[in-house]
Amino acid sequence: MEKKVLKELLQELEQELLRLGYTEGSMSFYRNRWKKILYFAEESNVIYYSEQFGINFVETHYQIFEKDFNKTLSQRDIQELRIIRMIGDFQLHHTVLRRFCKHREIITDSYYKNISNDFKKYCSQKGYSKVTVNHYVKQTERFMDYLVSQRVCYCNDINLPIINAYNQTLAGYTYKTIEQIICSIRSFLRYLQEQDILKTDLASKTPMIQVRKQTRIPSVWTKEELNTLIGSIDRGNPKGKRDYAIILLACVLGLRVTDIKNLTFGCFHWEEKNLIFSQSKTRETVTLPIPYEVGWAIIDYMKYGRPKVDSNVIFVRHMAPFLPFSEGDHLHQLIRDYMRIAHLPTLKKHRGMHSLRHTEASRMLEHETPLAVISDILGDTDTDSTAVYLKVDINKLNECCLDTPEVNDHE
Repeated sequence: MEKKVLKELLQELEQELLRLGYTEGSMSFYRNRWKKILYFAEESNVIYYSEQFGINFVETHYQIFEKDFNKTLSQRDIQELRIIRMIGDFQLHHTVLRRFCKHREIITDSYYKNISNDFKKYCSQKGYSKVTVNHYVKQTERFMDYLVSQRVCYCNDINLPIINAYNQTLAGYTYKTIEQIICSIRSFLRYLQEQDILKTDLASKTPMIQVRKQTRIPSVWTKEELNTLIGSIDRGNPKGKRDYAIILLACVLGLRVTDIKNLTFGCFHWEEKNLIFSQSKTRETVTLPIPYEVGWAIIDYMKYGRPKVDSNVIFVRHMAPFLPFSEGDHLHQLIRDYMRIAHLPTLKKHRGMHSLRHTEASRMLEHETPLAVISDILGDTDTDSTAVYLKVDINKLNECCLDTPEVNDHE
């Protein structure tokens, strides 16, 4: 990699930010910081950018280490850190990484826009769920944006070195996130090959990071933590009635967030006391008994909490307009807010809605429920997905240990 002097590197970074459509206000902010960095480099007799130089800059000007130690880092301080990380990323990969594009299009190039639209239709025709389609499209658009930054103008110019270079930009993400991104890219590459845009099977050659898939122990709640969380919900108001029912569906029946959001009035067969629905992920129809406390929580919400809206979906937002939750809403904020009310540590583990599903699986395991049965209840397509919950049951882990012969101490 050719190393460029700091001033030239910042000039190229500026052109890339302009290409990405950064506003004049943002550019003014970055140019101001770059002037300070160049002045600091001149004082320090530094010609080329390095990670250590960037750290020295933010420490000298903003006392980052001291603030971090005292836990007084502000959002502004974090923004200063992002500036030096952006420069380092651009020097290493010649692209701007980890951009937040909530209200902006990821790609603006007309060629790649058309490719993205066609890929979206392809995924839908494959029968993927809406969540999967949106995830695949979003991740492949980030990949295409990277291609544009590397002057790759057409998809038939994609090759394995380009793919490997993009994979290197994913350093720092969790294994699960990287796995999902690469899965999206592989699907995109298969699409390109089927459309005869690519002549080579690059999908099968795209490498996966060599890390065990099931190394991280799932986040689960103790009985005391769950009781504290549920006890913090104010069931005297409509929103509390809704949240209470949602949380019970997750921690008692182990439903996925998407399936909870998609439940309709027709899913509840009250005479048979069964909940019947089609899983969004597997498309399989699942029938579950409705436990007493779950049933009454649903009824209480429908009769006394749910806004009068013309929608067959049971759970809706409680702020106008009263619509169902969006596809991209994972309800993390719901758990987080009640954790704060209950004074539960929010940084202890990943504590989103999915952790309640993990908890239900581990509880069933503790009660000697066979893995095959747990898989059926949770809607996993195979027991390998469910087997990960073995790691949260210490007794079951102990049963897996091998007997080893004692080692005599020979003096």
